[in-house]
Amino acid sequence: MRKLYLSILLLSAGVTSLFSQEIEQAVRERLQTFFQAYAPADVNIGTCRLDSVRVDFRRKTISIYADDKFSYQPFRPETVEKTYRDIKKILPGPVTYFDITVFTGGRSIGDLIPNAYRNGKKDKNRLFTDIHYKGAPWVTRASRPFEITRGLEGRHIALWQSHGRYYINSKDKWGWQRPRLFCTSEDQFTQSFILPYLIPMLENAGANVFTPRERDTQKREIIVDNDGNRNGTNSLYLEVKSRKARWEKTSLPGFAQRKRIYAEGENPFLDGTARFAQTEKKKNKAFAEWVPDIPETGEYAVYVSYQSLPNSVSDAKYLVFHNGGVTEFKVNQRIGGGTWVYLGTFTFDKGSNDYGMVVLSNESREKGVVCADAVRFGGGMGNIARDGKTSGLPRYLEGARYSAQWAGMPYPVYAGYKGKDDLSDDINVRSRAINYLSGGSVFNPGEQGLGVPFEMSMALHSDAGFKTDDRIVGTLGIYTTDFNNGELAAGTDRYASRDLADLFLTRLRQDIRSIFNTDWTRRSMWNRNYSETRLPAVPSAIVEILSHQNFADMRLGHDPNFKFTASRALYKSILQYICTQHKKEYVVQPLPVSNFAIRFGKKKNTLELSWKGVNDPLEPTATPREYIVYTRIGRGGFDNGVRVNNPFHTVKIEPGIVYSFKVTAVNRGGESFPSETLAAYKSEHEKARVLIINGFDRISGPAVVNTPDEAGFDMAQDPGVPYLYDISLCGIQQNFNRKEAGKRLGESGNEYEGMKIAGNTFDYPFMHGKAIQATGGYSFTSCSDEAVESSSVALEDYPIADYILGLEKADGNLSRTAYYKTFSSPMQRALAAYCRSGGNLLVSGAYIGSDMNDSQGNREFTQNVLKYRFGNSLQTSGGQIGIQGLGRSLSIPRLPNEQAYPVTAPDCILPMATAFPVMTYTDGNQPAAIAYKGNDYRTFVMSFPFESIREETNRTAVMASILHFFTADNTGMNR
Repeated sequence: MRKLYLSILLLSAGVTSLFSQEIEQAVRERLQTFFQAYAPADVNIGTCRLDSVRVDFRRKTISIYADDKFSYQPFRPETVEKTYRDIKKILPGPVTYFDITVFTGGRSIGDLIPNAYRNGKKDKNRLFTDIHYKGAPWVTRASRPFEITRGLEGRHIALWQSHGRYYINSKDKWGWQRPRLFCTSEDQFTQSFILPYLIPMLENAGANVFTPRERDTQKREIIVDNDGNRNGTNSLYLEVKSRKARWEKTSLPGFAQRKRIYAEGENPFLDGTARFAQTEKKKNKAFAEWVPDIPETGEYAVYVSYQSLPNSVSDAKYLVFHNGGVTEFKVNQRIGGGTWVYLGTFTFDKGSNDYGMVVLSNESREKGVVCADAVRFGGGMGNIARDGKTSGLPRYLEGARYSAQWAGMPYPVYAGYKGKDDLSDDINVRSRAINYLSGGSVFNPGEQGLGVPFEMSMALHSDAGFKTDDRIVGTLGIYTTDFNNGELAAGTDRYASRDLADLFLTRLRQDIRSIFNTDWTRRSMWNRNYSETRLPAVPSAIVEILSHQNFADMRLGHDPNFKFTASRALYKSILQYICTQHKKEYVVQPLPVSNFAIRFGKKKNTLELSWKGVNDPLEPTATPREYIVYTRIGRGGFDNGVRVNNPFHTVKIEPGIVYSFKVTAVNRGGESFPSETLAAYKSEHEKARVLIINGFDRISGPAVVNTPDEAGFDMAQDPGVPYLYDISLCGIQQNFNRKEAGKRLGESGNEYEGMKIAGNTFDYPFMHGKAIQATGGYSFTSCSDEAVESSSVALEDYPIADYILGLEKADGNLSRTAYYKTFSSPMQRALAAYCRSGGNLLVSGAYIGSDMNDSQGNREFTQNVLKYRFGNSLQTSGGQIGIQGLGRSLSIPRLPNEQAYPVTAPDCILPMATAFPVMTYTDGNQPAAIAYKGNDYRTFVMSFPFESIREETNRTAVMASILHFFTADNTGMNR
C-alpha cells in the first residue's frame, strides 16, 4: 500500500513537473514573440529580445528579463502599466493571475520611471534629499534688479560643448576631432548651442555655469596682475590701503604670466603671488584696481582670480566698470581659489580708461580677508604649445585640455596620459576638471579640490549616422551606472543620471515636434561606459543632439530658431531635474517680449516705451510677471536695467543724445532673452520727426540645396543670418552628391574656421538713427514691425518713416512660428494707407524685390504703391559690392566677415511709372535704388540694406540726401 501511495505521488509530481515545463515553455515562446515585435510609439530602440524568464509556481510569480535594448525607452507610470497589461493578455491561462515583474538594464521597469514623472513615492536614493549646499554661491550678480526664487538660483552646473581643436600626437600637428561636413564640424557645431543660447538661459535662471572650454569668443586677451604685465601695455594694477587694512602677500602662490607661450606641464598659477587685506564693514576703505589697456573697443569676458585662504570671506565685493556703468558682484572666495572665475561679459572702450576697470573692495559683512590676484579680459588666442606648435586659433575653439592648463588645473587633471595622447586627455579632462573644482563640496566630499558645489554635468555632442531618404536620425542619450558600485561621489544612486538623460530626450522631442514641421526622432538611452558619464562625481549625461552626418538633421541644426528651441528644451530639463532633486517647485523663464515701440511722451523731453509679454504655449508657468528695461546712452554699453511692473515705461531724456533700449520679461524663474534694440533721439532744433521701423527679424541657416541628386547648403547663394554671430561654420560645402551619403556627401572647406561671423544684432535702428541725427534738425523714435502691423503705432503721426528690412525674406524654414516676409499683408495695408495720406517712406533691404515676386497681389503692392518691380538678383564676385549714386561711391560686404552681416546677392529693382533710379551697382550698372516723387507721397527704395554701407560718413551722407529729397518743396511735412 505504501509503495502504491509513493508511486501515485511520484506520478503526480512528474505530471505536475511536465505540466509546469510546458507552461513555462509556452510563456517563454509567447514572450519571445512579444519582445521581438515590441515597438514603442515615441522612440526608436531597435529590435528587442527576451533574455530569460523564471516562473515560480509556488510563489505564483513570473520574473521576465528583457535585453538592454528594452531599457533604451522612457518609462512612465502609464507605459509600465500598459506593458504589464499587454503581457498578461498573452500569457497562458494558468499563469495569468501570477505577479509579473519585468527587468531590463539591471532594474525593474517600474524602477526606471524618473522621479520627475512618478505619481507617488519617489526613489530617495536618486534624490539629493539629505544633500544641501548651505554656503554662498560661487558668484552672485548683486546688481540684478530682480529676485529669482523658483529657478536655478544658488545652483552650480557644469556643461560643455564637445571636442575642440587638439594636438594629434601621432601626426605632430593640430586638427579637429571630427570631420568637416555640411559647412561645420562637431568641434565647432555644438558651440553654437552652448555659448549663445544654453549658458545665457541657465544664467538668466540664476545658475552659476562652468564650462571646461573657453566661453569667450573675443580673440584678444588682456591680463592685469599684481606681479606686473608681460605684454608691455598701459594696463595698471593699483592698491589703496585704509587705516585698518593694508595689502599683504599671501603665503600661497598666485598667477603670473612669465611667458607668451606655455609648454606642457607649465602652470601660470604657480609662478606669481597674490595679495590679501583684512575686511571692514564700511564702504570705500581698502581696495585693489585692475585697469586694462583694451586694444579694440568690444565685448570682453571678465575673469578674476584669487586664493582661497583659511579666513577668506564669502562675499568679496567686485565692481566692474564698463561702458554701461558699474556692475557689482559678490564672489565666495572660500571656494574656487587658484583658477579663473568668470564674472560676466561687458563692453569696454579702446585704451586705458577710468570707466573701464575692475575694483575689489575689502568691504564685507564677515570678518576675514579678501584676496586679489590677476584679472583677465577676453578669451584670447590659444597659447599652449605642443612640440613647439600652438593651434593658431582662438582659445574657444581649442579642446578643454588646453583651457584647463591655462586655468591652473593640476597636471594629472588634464594630462593623465602624460603628454602622449592629447585626444584621450581632452575627453577625460572635461570630467576631471569638474571633479577637481567640486572636490570637497557636499556633492564630491571624498576628493580634494576647490569646493565648488556642482550638482550635475552635461556633455553636448552631435553624432554620426545617415539616412538616404531624408528621414531624421535624431537625439541619443547616454548615462553610466556600472561604476563605483553604482553610486556617485555623495552616495546618490547612479540611476539619477538616467533620470537626467530621460528628461533631456523627452523635452527635446516634445518641443522640437511642437514648433517645427518635422517628425523629430527620439533615439535610445544607452547605459554605457563613456568617460563623460563615468568619471563625473555628480549625475551626468551625454546628449547627442542630432547627426552631423545626416542632411535632414543638419537642415534643422543650422537654423538659429532650432538652436534656440533645442537649448530652451535643455535648460527646462535641467531646471526640472534639479528642482525635482531638491523637491522644489519651479517656474520657467519667459519668452522674449514683442510689439516693442517707443513714442515721444506727452511731457517735455520724455519717451514712452511699450511692449507686449508673450505666453509660452508649451509652458504654463513661463508667464511674464515683471519686466526689465535696459538703457544705453550714445555709443556706450547697456546699464544694469530698471524693473517695471507693467508693459510700459516712461523715460526722461536729454535732447541731443541718442538713447537705446531693450526689454526683457522676468518671473520668479528668471529672465527672458532680450527684445530687439530700439533707439530714440530728440533734436534740440527739431524740424521734423522720423519713425524707424525695425522689420529685420530674420535668423536662418545657409541656403538649402535639396533635389533628387543633390543635398546640402549653398553658402555662396545665401550664408544665412546668425543670431548675433556664428562660430560654427568651417567653410563652403564642396560635395553635394546624394549618392555619396555616408561617404563624401557634405565635405566642406576650412576658410571660415576661427571667424566669428557677424549676424543679425537686432540693433539697426541705432545705426539708422545716428545717420538721421548727423543730418541735423530731425528727431526720431523707433518701433518693431509687429507694433505697426497690430496698429499700436500710427504711421500717420510721422511725416517720414524708415522701414528696415536688412536680409528679411520668407526663406522656407521649418519653424511654425518664424515668418520673415518682407511685407506682410497687415504691413502692406499700413504702408499703403500711410502713402495715401501723404507720407514719405524709406525702405531698404536686400530681398524686397524677389521676396515679393511670388504673387500678383504682392507685385501690385510694390509696383503700384512703392513704385518698383523686381528685376533680378545681382550676381557678382569679390568680397565687396560697389554702389554708386547720390554723389558717392559706396561698398557693402558680400562675403561672411566679422564686422557686418554679408549681402551676398541683393536684388536689382526697376522703377515704375514716374519713379527713377538714383543708385546703381558698379558691376553691371543695374539699379540699386529708386525714388518716386509724386504729388501725393514720396518713396525712396534701396534694394540693399542701408546699414550695410560700411563707412559711417557715407551712411550719414546718403541719409542726408534722402531726407532732403523727402522735405524739399514738400508741404506735407507739417505733421
